[in-house]
Amino acid sequence: MDKINDIENIEQIIKENDMVFLYFSTQDCGICTSLLPKLEEMLVNYPKIKSFHIPIDEIPLASGKFSVFTVPTVIVYVDGKEAIREARFISMDTLEEKISKYYSLFFEETA
Repeated sequence: MDKINDIENIEQIIKENDMVFLYFSTQDCGICTSLLPKLEEMLVNYPKIKSFHIPIDEIPLASGKFSVFTVPTVIVYVDGKEAIREARFISMDTLEEKISKYYSLFFEETA
């Protein structure tokens, strides 16, 4: 998961990719710190998703731009539109189930 230090090019990334995964956190959030490696491990199963970590304490404008009012927050964009938003208490099973459905629609061929 790449760390974003500048919010300027995020909109372009969202427009140019079929699926974009954004993870918002703060440095002093213990849950955020423990959740990050779990998310990275899960995303290994979805190599075509572009994934980014946005530390909102370093980029406070990101909070307002993406309407993130609590951390951790995960937003997944599909075809340029917000499709999944999970915040605060994130169930890994539920999140992966949702991502898997969209991923199979976009990237997996049917026989």
